[in-house]
Amino acid sequence: MSQTRRAKISIIGAGNVGATCAHWAASKELGDIVVLDIPDKEGVAKGKMLDLACCGPIERFDSNITGTSDYKDIAGSDVVVVTAGLPRKPGMSRDDLIQTNVKIVKSVSENIREYAPDSVVIIVSNPLDAMVYTAWKATGFPTNRILGQAGALDVARFRTFIAWEIGCSVEDVTALLLGGHGDDMVPLPRCTSVHGVPVTDLLSKETIDACVERAKKGGGEVVQLMGTSAWYAPASGTIQMVEAIVKDKKRVIPSAAYLDGEFGRKGLFVGVPAMLGAGGVEKIVEFKLTDEEQALFNASADHVEELVGVVKKMFPELA
Repeated sequence: MSQTRRAKISIIGAGNVGATCAHWAASKELGDIVVLDIPDKEGVAKGKMLDLACCGPIERFDSNITGTSDYKDIAGSDVVVVTAGLPRKPGMSRDDLIQTNVKIVKSVSENIREYAPDSVVIIVSNPLDAMVYTAWKATGFPTNRILGQAGALDVARFRTFIAWEIGCSVEDVTALLLGGHGDDMVPLPRCTSVHGVPVTDLLSKETIDACVERAKKGGGEVVQLMGTSAWYAPASGTIQMVEAIVKDKKRVIPSAAYLDGEFGRKGLFVGVPAMLGAGGVEKIVEFKLTDEEQALFNASADHVEELVGVVKKMFPELA
């Protein structure tokens, strides 16, 4: 009897987001898991993964779970998730993180290129859109195998706030956002519904606008409350994407994906609906925007372009 090969999922960074990604992936039995961190934090990676492995008998999952600081251990990965980088602190914008995190993501990406050259890479590090660009340049991978997790998280926040206002299950709210990850993301109320009923028929414009604003600033709200970035929801959004890829589900999930003319933009990684499967980003799901939505999307994409410009200026080798 032939054995089906398990997927292999490697996660770079054993901090809150990385460890929680491993937790969600293991609980869903998505495959074997490697969590890697720098040598100074190898004990943290090994300790957290030992602890997680011991949940297997209770939670009933079978996975080979490894903590390491050796990039050789990511060889053969189907998906590599990059969470490494400095987290946000109170008063710090995502943009403030650029210089430090470009160096980290560039180094990580060069190791991915060497040890996991056939993988699909999902970037979670901030500022997200600029880090996806950095990983693309540093790996040299085709654009379909580089993407960023932001939209899955942002949509989850938006759906949560809408459901709270209506008093319904979050499972029955569907929603969509476009644009960069940050305060200039573009939620689309006309594409938001409750089991097919337009949210505009259920909530006032003022309430919807308030939910939009809270979704835009959801990450900052968490930082203000507890002094560091969120991790449960970012990790959950990431593993939703991982699952779509390793199971070849063809799910349409808002992701920071490379645009080659879609939505009127070219040469940028920006949040759009993307069909995710075994090939990574297999299709951008394009649709017609209203003039107002297009203007907001352009403004958001312009900001992403500015961030990428900063990366190119600081690191000419990534231009």
